Amino acid sequence: MKKIKFILFAVIATFALSSCNTFSHSMKEPNVRVTLTSSDIELSEQFSAEITVHKVLFIDWERLFGKTETGSVEGSGSSTLASIPVIGNMTSDPSSSYALYKLMQEHPGYDVVVYPQYEKHKVAPILGTDLTSKTTVKVTARLGKLKK
Repeated sequence: MKKIKFILFAVIATFALSSCNTFSHSMKEPNVRVTLTSSDIELSEQFSAEITVHKVLFIDWERLFGKTETGSVEGSGSSTLASIPVIGNMTSDPSSSYALYKLMQEHPGYDVVVYPQYEKHKVAPILGTDLTSKTTVKVTARLGKLKK
């Protein structure tokens, strides 16, 4: 009986005192940097696009079940997505992303949105909440093309 206890103690001590080794190899990515000057970009006049978002019970039902079109800096998501490079302020508000997408779709051939400005008008008729709301977003920006 003592022998079994000793063997059991030795096995438990072996597992308890052993360590796990993890080996990892990584490669540092180079710092890819492109420096652009104003002479490298041809700017357009200011363009505008406007969208309206209707929410019922805090949810935008039109874009929940319908075809969602949005612009994004990261290019992540599960909708028809345009990865739009933005110079200047980019908001994380989905309605502003919808407006950016519409702006780029209405003016094809441009490479970058330059300093977008957002105007929002929200009407929430039920006690000022999002139970039912209508938000109109207008984005105004210059669009740029890279010169060859």
